[in-house]
Amino acid sequence: MAMQAQEIERLIVEALPGATVTIRDLAGDGDHYAAHVEAPQFAGKNRVQQHKLVYSALGGRMGGELHALQLTTQAPT
Repeated sequence: MAMQAQEIERLIVEALPGATVTIRDLAGDGDHYAAHVEAPQFAGKNRVQQHKLVYSALGGRMGGELHALQLTTQAPT
C-alpha cells in the first residue's frame, strides 16, 4: 500500500519537532515523492547526517510503503 503525503509529513514532524516539511507527489501515483525538510535539528550536520535523520523518522518505510523519496534538507537560516 502506498504512503500518503500527509503521513510522510506527520512522521517527519513527530521525529523532528519544529520542522517545516513540503511534500510533492512527483508521478501522481502516491509512490514517488519529493520532500523538502527544514529543521533546527539539522544545524551543524552535513547533508548525509540530515538525510539519515529523515530516513530514521520514516521508520524503515523506504523501499516498502514508500518507494521513492527525492529529499532536500536544510537547517533554518
